[in-house]
Amino acid sequence: MTAFRSLIEAAFEDRSMLKDKNVQEAIMAVIEQLDQGRLRVAEQISTPKNPETDGKWQVNDWVKKAVILYFPIAKMETIEVGPFEFHDKIPLKKNFAQQGVRVVPQALARYGSFLEEGVILMPSYVNIGAYVGSGSMVDTWATVGSCAQIGQNVHLSGGVGIGGVLEPPQAAPTIIEDNAFIGSRCIVVEGVHIEREAVLGANVVLTQTTRIIDVTGPEPVTYRGRVPARSVVIPGSYTKSFPAGDYQVPCALIIGQRKASTDKKTSLNSALREYNVAV
Repeated sequence: MTAFRSLIEAAFEDRSMLKDKNVQEAIMAVIEQLDQGRLRVAEQISTPKNPETDGKWQVNDWVKKAVILYFPIAKMETIEVGPFEFHDKIPLKKNFAQQGVRVVPQALARYGSFLEEGVILMPSYVNIGAYVGSGSMVDTWATVGSCAQIGQNVHLSGGVGIGGVLEPPQAAPTIIEDNAFIGSRCIVVEGVHIEREAVLGANVVLTQTTRIIDVTGPEPVTYRGRVPARSVVIPGSYTKSFPAGDYQVPCALIIGQRKASTDKKTSLNSALREYNVAV
């Protein structure tokens, strides 16, 4: 991959190099590796001896550059699937049975995304560069944007929108860590990071500027761009002054924690019941 990386880095700065056959082959090879799960746009670092970096996410920006460069070299083609016709540059994934992935009719996953064994796709969409871990469900009309990283045993409920992040290449993708539950019609975009076992109630909207306010203590604690592990989150609002007057602005409220000692599925149900969170 070292040689491929050098070519891709150079071509990203000088797009005239995209005419070079070696550059094109390097880009195609990286997309194939993404499709097979051998490369990832971002990966979690394990350094038990260094708590400062252990569990942090590292962005492989050169891989994102390969995804961006894939579009100008790919050719438009007509894709026929039974009575359906598509016209696009990127083919659809294939061989789901061999991969151990359940794909319900109307679900679409683009080539260059990776679905680990045990993933279930209800009628939904997974874009190029995305990674979905084993045991996760992408529920009906949910979307997983380009380069988004979805952990293991995650439930993306109906209508959830996980945003894609392609540019700038060094920007972190949207990340949903293991065992998280994302409630119906939630929107998580702009590289927001949902840490493990967090629960988002229905209709929570998170961008990099959204205030995520922990209201469980005597004083509010505000986060941006990150939901801490095991948090239970619901939609909220706060008052903001404008020239025309005071108005309510959307935010997200952390109202409690999932219990780490409880089985994850039981913990999820208990969290939703205890805090009356809609899903």
